[in-house]
Amino acid sequence: MNKIKKLGYKLIYIHEKEITNCESIKDIDILVCYNPFNNLDISKLKNLKWIQLSSIGIDQAPIKHIKENDIILTNNKGGYSIPIGEWVVLKILELAKNSNKFYKKQQKKKWKLDTSVLEIFGKTIGFIGTGSIAKESAKRLQGFDAKLIGLNTSGRDVEYFDKCYGVNDFKYMVSLCDIIVVSIPYTSKTHHLLNEEIFKEMKNNVYIINVARGNIINERHLIKYLKNGKIKGAALDVFENEPLSPDSPLWELDNVIITPHNSWVSEMRNERRFNLIYENMKRYINGEKLLNVVNLEKGY
Repeated sequence: MNKIKKLGYKLIYIHEKEITNCESIKDIDILVCYNPFNNLDISKLKNLKWIQLSSIGIDQAPIKHIKENDIILTNNKGGYSIPIGEWVVLKILELAKNSNKFYKKQQKKKWKLDTSVLEIFGKTIGFIGTGSIAKESAKRLQGFDAKLIGLNTSGRDVEYFDKCYGVNDFKYMVSLCDIIVVSIPYTSKTHHLLNEEIFKEMKNNVYIINVARGNIINERHLIKYLKNGKIKGAALDVFENEPLSPDSPLWELDNVIITPHNSWVSEMRNERRFNLIYENMKRYINGEKLLNVVNLEKGY
């Protein structure tokens, strides 16, 4: 905090679970936070000019008010991409190598060979979304000799991908994949982007990995195709409702790996987050262009 104070800022620190509209913050210019918006009415912060989020996703922020009042919104794009990229590689391998089943056999002290494990050599791994998370994942998959394809708005080339497709080729792109990684931002346009219509276009025995937002996948349709075997397995770090309800059928499925929105975590997360916030606060006070300004029309 002293490092930021030396830039010339007056700092007010309140835990965002405890923050409310009060005298000490009514004149603030900048809000650095993750999600205080359930407790804090930012429409009462008349001097607010910039919100720096500690997250990549922005769906927790009151976008309508931010747009209408020309408030700058920046996020932590890239801040968690390395650990998430590692998590993606881990889960691809765990699905292909049937790790879940081996862990369960170990708990039962059961020695039994499994001849159904797969290689990812030569497989087609498709990323829905080719931003920083997808790039860090693809970079780490280079050594496996898989074919890496991506989906983005225009089909533009992206580093580490063999080929990228535009949104008009979405159905064709998913039909090519042995493994699909969901890494696209959540917006109104991507809500339930993966649904029954899209699942039907996929190969039989496809694997699904989601590190984006749960609402990008229609969970009810996903469960249907996990149960009937069309989708061979899934590794899910995000869900439509979090925490995942104990009543969700996903808990009971042997072909599903569940983690509690944990893929972003590493020992470096705080250092990377602080470095971004510090750099942006230095730029802001010097009147320079900020990093990671969110395009409010696109939603990312």
